[in-house]
Amino acid sequence: MERPYRVVVAKPGLDGHDRGAKVIARALRDAGFEVIYTGLHQTPEQVVEAVVQEDADALGLSLLSGAHMTLVPKIIELLRRRGAGDVLVVCGGIIPDADIPKLKELGVAQVFTPGAPLPAISAWLREALDGTQAGAGTETGAS
Repeated sequence: MERPYRVVVAKPGLDGHDRGAKVIARALRDAGFEVIYTGLHQTPEQVVEAVVQEDADALGLSLLSGAHMTLVPKIIELLRRRGAGDVLVVCGGIIPDADIPKLKELGVAQVFTPGAPLPAISAWLREALDGTQAGAGTETGAS
């Protein structure tokens, strides 16, 4: 029996708004994913520890504070150092269009901005994870 894909949803940094992260976590849960929500004000080290401890397949980072170009690279580097560089990383939140290609160059598989349809997010994530499980890698396409 195969287990459902396990996704850690995290709110790194000092941003105190987590409604969007909770909406995404619920939508992923309802789509059949196993979701672990870390809560507010997580350090990059705490986020990576949760990913490693939970043996996550994917990490969803919710960022509204504008600190994405500081926090995301640190999290990706820490994932690599902990031997979890193969975890699929996606971001969502208030991220300027100009920063999206930069995040993808760093290793973010996809960026979902406000208004992205919830079914499209879960479908994209399932397809991307199915591809990584088959060794095919990931494709980007939402933003």
